[in-house]
Amino acid sequence: MAPKPLEYNATLVQRIDLTDALALFRIQPDQPPTARPWFTPGQYCVLGLNNEAKPELGSVRRSMSIASAPEDDGPVEFYIRWVAKPESENPLTHLLWTRKDGDRIYMRPVAAGVFTIKDTVGEADPRFKVLVAAGTGSAPFVCMARSAVRKDPKADLSRLVLLHGVSYPSDLGHREELTALGASNGLHYWGTVSRPKDTGWTGDVGRVESYFEPARLAELERRLDLPSGGFTPKRATVLICGLQGTIGTTIIHLLDRGFVPDHKRMREALGVPPELPATLFFEQYDTEPVIDIKTPAVIDPLRVRMQAAIAAGLAQT
Repeated sequence: MAPKPLEYNATLVQRIDLTDALALFRIQPDQPPTARPWFTPGQYCVLGLNNEAKPELGSVRRSMSIASAPEDDGPVEFYIRWVAKPESENPLTHLLWTRKDGDRIYMRPVAAGVFTIKDTVGEADPRFKVLVAAGTGSAPFVCMARSAVRKDPKADLSRLVLLHGVSYPSDLGHREELTALGASNGLHYWGTVSRPKDTGWTGDVGRVESYFEPARLAELERRLDLPSGGFTPKRATVLICGLQGTIGTTIIHLLDRGFVPDHKRMREALGVPPELPATLFFEQYDTEPVIDIKTPAVIDPLRVRMQAAIAAGLAQT
């Protein structure tokens, strides 16, 4: 028996297609929050739709990071990619892409999640906050930047570093806005494109995790005016949102610099002392570690590298 249909409680006010597979969805709840801010930047809401074309499949709900600022009036913005190879026979994005302005939708009126500055490093932390995004993983970080300037148009964003990796230049959602925040508020924003051929792209090339390859870390340090070898937990923290591969590869690249992931089983596998604070955080709905901690041939060399960084004092904040 199909589950009970969702009762729609919001309206898709505006859909902006950036590419065939990327869109902004601006959704207005029937009962908007009466107080501002109504959530913490980095949190998500649950969106849902009924499958009217195949009612036997019922409804589907998915968590989506909020891109608009919690101080904003009006619709709530979500930055969403159409999933080409869904794992479900009833994928939410395939239903979303049939929707047009004015259509009804379900949106849970309460935001949730702890992938926030407050719940990770803390609002008062003075270090660089390096925000690593793959694709639509930039949404919570766009929210963070927007919220800061909504609260104070002259907010100093020079301690925020947003690295955004996509396949094509057209996939760099919010690029103009983020570039403008660099000019007006000091935000460090760099987009990188993994498939630049024949696009006219002249910026950074490669996947976003490649910023942390040994050969490229020196360039990132120069851009941030850090000394050689200075990209360590003493001066920076890292937050990642995106593909599993992006998260896992970034963790592996930064082991030698002493960055400690905020994942209990991964910490234990790497031999991290319980008292050593986490300095690398990531948004993940799957509870399985993003690196293979069960295969000795994989985890043993990583543990050696982590232990060497700890012994050298690089993991100290």
